[in-house]
Amino acid sequence: MSDLGKIDRDLFDTVIYPELGADREDVTLGPTHGIDFGVIDVGGDALVTATDPLSVLPDLGFERAGRFALDVVLADVAVSGIPPSHLSVTFTLPPEMTDDELAAMWHGFAERAEEVGVSVVTGHTARYSGVDYSWVGGATVLGVGPHEDIVRPDGARPGDKLVVGTGPGAEVTGLFATLFPTQIGLSPDRTATAQERLADTALVEDAMAATNAGNVMAMHDATEGGITGALIEMADGAGVRFDVDSDAMPLADGVGALCDALDIDPWHVSSCGTLLAAVDPADADDVVGALRDRGTPAAVVGEVTDGEGLYVDGARQSHPGADSSWEAFASLQAAADGTPDQQ
Repeated sequence: MSDLGKIDRDLFDTVIYPELGADREDVTLGPTHGIDFGVIDVGGDALVTATDPLSVLPDLGFERAGRFALDVVLADVAVSGIPPSHLSVTFTLPPEMTDDELAAMWHGFAERAEEVGVSVVTGHTARYSGVDYSWVGGATVLGVGPHEDIVRPDGARPGDKLVVGTGPGAEVTGLFATLFPTQIGLSPDRTATAQERLADTALVEDAMAATNAGNVMAMHDATEGGITGALIEMADGAGVRFDVDSDAMPLADGVGALCDALDIDPWHVSSCGTLLAAVDPADADDVVGALRDRGTPAAVVGEVTDGEGLYVDGARQSHPGADSSWEAFASLQAAADGTPDQQ
C-alpha cells in the first residue's frame, strides 16, 4: 500500500500522540483521531484552530490555485460549527515562481478570504531552493465562538438522520479533469463536465448554512479517505452505527465517468467540499433545504442507530486506509510528463 498521504492511525497513536508537549488546562480538545480541529479556552470563549499544508497547482491558473488552496485549509474549522475568522499563513515557494505569479496567487487567496470574512493576521513568504510545486507551505485557521456552539464529528446519536451535501469525489474529479484533460481518457464534453466539479470544493458557506438551519449534532468533511473513511470516523467516534442507502447519495455530474475511467472508487477519494452531518430528525429536511437553496446537491442518505460501524446497503464497510487518488495522481502526472509510472 502507498505511504503517500496522511500517516495511518497506528503511527499517529504510537509516535505523535504520546508526545504533545506541555499538558495545559486551557486545551479543551487536543489532537484526536477523526477530529481535524483543536479547541483552546480563552477567557470562557472557544478558540477553534486547525492546520493544513498549502497546495498550489500552477496548471489551475495561479489565481484559481490560490482560491482552491484557501478553501481546503478553511474546511476543518468550518465543520466545527464556528465560522473561521483569522488565518496565519506561510508560503515556502519554489525559486521559479515569478512576482507576477505570486501576485495572482495571492489575489485569489485574499479575495476568497474576504468573501468568507477571514482576516490574514500574520505569515511568512519566501522562495527557497529545493522546493517544488505543489506543496508550498501551510496555514493555521482560527475561529472564535461559544463552546456550546461547537459541533464535533463524534456527536451523532441514535435516531439522527445522515445528511450529505455535494456527494463523493467532486474534488478529485475537478482537479484531475483540469490538470490532466488529455490523460483521463474522457470525451471533450465529459471532460468539461468533470472540470466543473472544481467549483464544488468550498465548504465554509455550506457548513454555516447547515448549522443555521437546524440542530446539527455532528459534522465532518470528507478529505483523505473520502466519504467512506469520514463516515466510519464519525460512527466510531460516537460509538454508534451508520446505515446508509447508496441510491440516496448525491453524485455530481462527471464524477462517475472520471472515477470509472481511472478505476478509482469515488467513495474512497478525497472530497473536499463534501459535507457530512448527523442532524436531529426534526431538522433534517430543513438542513437539506438550506443546502439546496445554495445550489448544493444534498439529501438524507441514512440514519444513526444503536450498534457500531458503517453499513452501506446493509454491508459493513472497512476504512479504505490510504487514499487511492494519490496513486492515480502520480500515474497521471507520469503520463503527462512522459515518464514511466513508478507506482
